[in-house]
Amino acid sequence: MTTSVERFRELLAIPTVSHADEADVDGSAFDAFAAALERLYPLVHEHLEVEVAAGHSRLYRWKGASAEDPLVLMAHQDVVPVVEDEWHTPPFEPTIVGEGADAAIHARGAIDDKGALVAILEAVESLLADGFTPERDVYLAFGHNEETAGDGAGAMVDALDERGVRPGLVLDEGGAVVDGVIPGLSVPTAMVGVAERGIMTVLLTAREDGGHASTPPRTPATARLARAIDRLHRNPFPVRLADPVRAMLSTVAPYAPQPLRALFSHLGLTAPLVVRAFGALGPEMRAIVRTTAVATQLSGAPGENVLATSARAAVNVRLLTGDTVEGVTARMRRVIADPRIELEVRHASEPSPVSPWRGAAWRRLARAVGDTLGSDVVTTPYLQLGASDSRWFTRISDHVYRFTPFHLTRSERDALHSHNERIRVDVWTRGIGFYRALLADS
Repeated sequence: MTTSVERFRELLAIPTVSHADEADVDGSAFDAFAAALERLYPLVHEHLEVEVAAGHSRLYRWKGASAEDPLVLMAHQDVVPVVEDEWHTPPFEPTIVGEGADAAIHARGAIDDKGALVAILEAVESLLADGFTPERDVYLAFGHNEETAGDGAGAMVDALDERGVRPGLVLDEGGAVVDGVIPGLSVPTAMVGVAERGIMTVLLTAREDGGHASTPPRTPATARLARAIDRLHRNPFPVRLADPVRAMLSTVAPYAPQPLRALFSHLGLTAPLVVRAFGALGPEMRAIVRTTAVATQLSGAPGENVLATSARAAVNVRLLTGDTVEGVTARMRRVIADPRIELEVRHASEPSPVSPWRGAAWRRLARAVGDTLGSDVVTTPYLQLGASDSRWFTRISDHVYRFTPFHLTRSERDALHSHNERIRVDVWTRGIGFYRALLADS
């Protein structure tokens, strides 16, 4: 009998890699993935309606007793590319390393995001086998290009919007159960994203006439571009506590040691001190208290002895809740302070709306966490640092959350989008229990 772990490994072995250039995507891998889903989860495909959007995204509907306030469970099929030489095991030959509680499946997508996708299907398949029917409709939304364009999720939202579907709860990938992320906190925390930062790319371009590198001008295009990048680096965006971060600190305050408990409990007075401290505590803490901007790609002349007629830098910007694309772009212009540097905004999206961390939907999530992931786990709102397909669903729901029900170590989180991505087997199977509990709790 095929076990859940064997099904998981089979799906991890299919290289559903997404690329920024759609021409580089192997569509046959996604076709193979779809065929495998239909074969491995026969009850899901017998009892749920399924439609395909934008080529490969898959939207399932599990009819319940009522169509009002449905639950949407999200995950994405695609994974990021790999550099195989960096891996200890082949990334698309899922390998179990270790024994007992340390046994872990090593493969691209083990966490991001086939771990959630397969756990959801395992939960639904098992509930169907038990004869369960949900009280409200359930949708499974599995995008195929979350790592790049994300328009697969957008197409699914368009379809739901046209039908007047207004979900009462949407859950996508996001935070996890973690230890020690918040300084001084000893209890494990389930970090549920109630909002995510906006994202945009700003292309900086410096131009000149070009010519031979043996006779450079006083300030060539490359030097002007470097100066612009340096000014952005030396003048970071101001730090502040956005509402989701305030809510996170207030939630964990009772579990923090002194003097942190007092600091987190009285943010009306202590916010300036807390925000300055967070700004000095490393990349993750800095990223939740300010908009970030970093140059990620550079280009110049085509030859070593040629002056660049245009020198370019792509700057990746993540907007803190409360900032806007327009305001951030204007500040970047002021900081660069060089009218000869052209700024072109690409792929811009505003920060998401903030979902409530009170009410029925939030309590439903917290119950599932406590019942399946540990009674000592504190469920807390937080501001998600990365972007996800969930941003599309904020158009049709006010209750959009980002949480992956896995207890992850720091090294496991660091392996996302890197080499040796992995998930412990018992951690993954507990995630199946979380989705079962969430589906069964109306």
